[in-house]
This record gives sequence, C-alpha cells and structure tokens, in this order.
Amino acid sequence: MKITFYGHACLGIEVSGKHLLVDPFISGNPKAAHIDINAIKADYILLTHAHNDHTLDVEAIAARTNAVIVSNYEIASHYGNKGFQYHPMNHGGSWKFDFGTVKYVNAIHTSSFGDGSYGGQPGGFVIEGEHKNIYIAGDTALTMDMKLIPMRTKLDLAILPIGSNFTMDVDDAIIASDFVACDKVLGYHFDTFGYIEINHEEAIRKFFNRGKDLMLLEIGASIDL
Repeated sequence: MKITFYGHACLGIEVSGKHLLVDPFISGNPKAAHIDINAIKADYILLTHAHNDHTLDVEAIAARTNAVIVSNYEIASHYGNKGFQYHPMNHGGSWKFDFGTVKYVNAIHTSSFGDGSYGGQPGGFVIEGEHKNIYIAGDTALTMDMKLIPMRTKLDLAILPIGSNFTMDVDDAIIASDFVACDKVLGYHFDTFGYIEINHEEAIRKFFNRGKDLMLLEIGASIDL
C-alpha cells in the first residue's frame, strides 16, 4: 500500500492495483501548485464530507477518470444525480470493493456543499487492503467513538487532522492515537491557511515524547506500508 500526500486533506492510495483518491482539494491550494490534477490516477474517489476544501476537484477528476465516488448517501447521491458513478455508504457500514474493504465511521464536524446545501453527516474511513489497515479520520474533533475502531481492526497507520481550529489539534491527535491503538500517525489538515498553521518540530516532539511516530510529509511525497 502506497500513500501519497497531495496537500491539506488530500491523499492518493495505491492498493491492490487500484488508485484511491481521498478528499481532492488541489487546484485551489497554492501550496500544491506543483501537483497536476490531470496526471492523478483515480479508480475511486473517497469523500469524508462535502466542504469545498475536500471536494473542489471531484468533478474534474471524476469526469476524466470515470472514478466511482464513495461517500455518505447524501454526497454520493449528489454526484450520482450529476451523472457520475457512485457508491453510497453510511456510518457503521462496510463494503468489500475490488481493492479491499472500506468502513465508514463516525466523525464530529459539519458537512455542506459550497452553495450551502446539505452534505449529510461527516465521517472517516477504515480501509483494509493488502494485509494493511489504515484509518482516515477526516475532519473531526476527538471523539470517544474512536475507541470502537481497534475493537474490530488492528491498524497499521492512523491519518489524523492536527491543525486545530476546525479539527483536533496535536494534543488531541495524540489522545486519538491512543484511542485507536496506533502509534504510527500521518498528520494532515495543517498549514494550508492561517487558521491551521502548526509548529512542525513541536508536533513531532510531542508525539515522540509519548513513544509515537508522527509523519509530516511534503506535498507530493509518499510512504509505503
């Protein structure tokens, strides 16, 4: 499983020969100006919620790749009504795709499209594929529901927001890593704009002092699990 960070909360995941794209917000992010959205492969596009900083490039990429859009019922149906391929899910539900299994789990946030229309309830994803298990938290506060995840799935990586203001901060993300029983963390949703800028060295040190590994990737960089 290969995971590429495209900035903000956008991830590319290569698993079992398929390309997953999570929360594509690239063309509107000046920090990701070197990323060409026309070169990104996508068999599936996974969306945690409807906010513009997670969905901006969905239609452009889905139109080019014919990717299947996977999200909650309201978001998936929104794109389905526009003629895109889609797979609706809801909290607690799982589905076995051709690359592995996806479970849609709780998140505490809001969810609306840019025009203010309803985007359903936000969520995160637990993805199991190639004998590796990852948790993508989406935009969320720290929540006790995270404790449910390791009751079903032993994680190899937790991908957690750390920018604060709109989501958890670094200290809450450390607690979240305890809740999901995973000490290997990829941080995201930080630095994109002023509200969520963080001190990288301090964040890494805080995780290290708790015996945990926090990775902060450069935009365009990848890791292999």
